[in-house]
Amino acid sequence: MSNHQHTLIIDGTSGISGDMTVAALLDLGASEEHLREQLATLPVDGFEIAVTRVNKHGIDACDFDVQLAEELENHDHDMAWLYGNEAAAEHTHEHEHHHHDHGEHEHCHEHVHAHDHDHDHDHEGHHHAHHHHHRSLTDVTDIIDGSQLSDGAKRRALAIFTALAAAEAKAHGKTPEAVMFHEVGAVDSIVDVCSVAICLDDLGIEDIVVESLSEGHGTIRCAHGLMPIPVPAVVNLCQAGNIALTPAPVAGELVTPTGAAIVTALRTSDQLPSRYRIEAVGYGAGKRPYEGCSGTLRCLLVHADA
Repeated sequence: MSNHQHTLIIDGTSGISGDMTVAALLDLGASEEHLREQLATLPVDGFEIAVTRVNKHGIDACDFDVQLAEELENHDHDMAWLYGNEAAAEHTHEHEHHHHDHGEHEHCHEHVHAHDHDHDHDHEGHHHAHHHHHRSLTDVTDIIDGSQLSDGAKRRALAIFTALAAAEAKAHGKTPEAVMFHEVGAVDSIVDVCSVAICLDDLGIEDIVVESLSEGHGTIRCAHGLMPIPVPAVVNLCQAGNIALTPAPVAGELVTPTGAAIVTALRTSDQLPSRYRIEAVGYGAGKRPYEGCSGTLRCLLVHADA
């Protein structure tokens, strides 16, 4: 019976991202104090976390935001840039700045190869500070191993990053060890992934059920130009994890690489229990304002009737 006592059901109808998952787990009852204590043991700096309440489409939800030191900042909050509408970029920026979306568009920044640096530095250096923060899977593994996270949290965090590295490597024709990419390397991604692992451990969750994930459509800007949604890393993760996708009537990305990696690495079932009793519900807020989508990730903590 014990392995059925702590089952998490992740509702994928609004997609999934790293920060939404952390927020939903905190809303379920994971300890913010414990999370802060554990994150403080990571041998990286330049970040703070903010945990707040927001209202999304009438739903009271938790919001988890990784706030980076300015030199680590990236384009994640700039909606117009991400979606290729440069004419509106300047106008939109002031209105969208609060929609920080760390951990979401990492894949758009990791594709910059060494030969790009020469021409970036002259006239675009201020846009590309994050290129200096690439890390390999080995670097990230060392950071996680060098922390004081529990063995279970370390195992889950490493599983997520390993899935991400494999998906990016496949997309770029490299080995996972050779991938140097912003997605795994960025401090915000490390914090998001480790926070998910810490909160799951804190809640004592054994089983994780995800039936399917809803995904939007259209294109998103990456270092190589506009890419179709879902982006290559998400496609590869959904293939690797045998994740069913449900097309949603939303122009934009609902499933991020981090979100897909969480499901691929940690899901234990794609079938709901035949009967279950809801112990707690948590809502995690997304950062992007989409029409036709609640913008929250719902997680249920349940007792499955064996």
